[in-house]
Amino acid sequence: MIKQMYTYIMANGRPTLYIGVTSDLVKKIYQHKNELVEGFTKKYHRHKLIYFEVVEGQLEAIIREKQIKNMTRAQKLDLVRKLNPNFQDLYSGLVNDSRQAGMTGGKVYA
Repeated sequence: MIKQMYTYIMANGRPTLYIGVTSDLVKKIYQHKNELVEGFTKKYHRHKLIYFEVVEGQLEAIIREKQIKNMTRAQKLDLVRKLNPNFQDLYSGLVNDSRQAGMTGGKVYA
């Protein structure tokens, strides 16, 4: 069975961006928001989930993460703007959606 994964982008107010991958998006973003994860997101206060994609399989998620990381800053911001033009924090909607229906369905969410 192929594992469902998530590639995501966190930001602060500037926005300075962080791209990551996880199998449990709600848990991982909670950890970032509460600075429970040591590293870049904690140091630079990346608390805002501005973009995520659902990806089938660990390898595919890592490949997609690397593709996004290799984009220019302008390309990353354009990617976010297409689905989240106001750079809203998607976490609260994500938590509400996951409680109601689970994290299944479409491919790209933002």
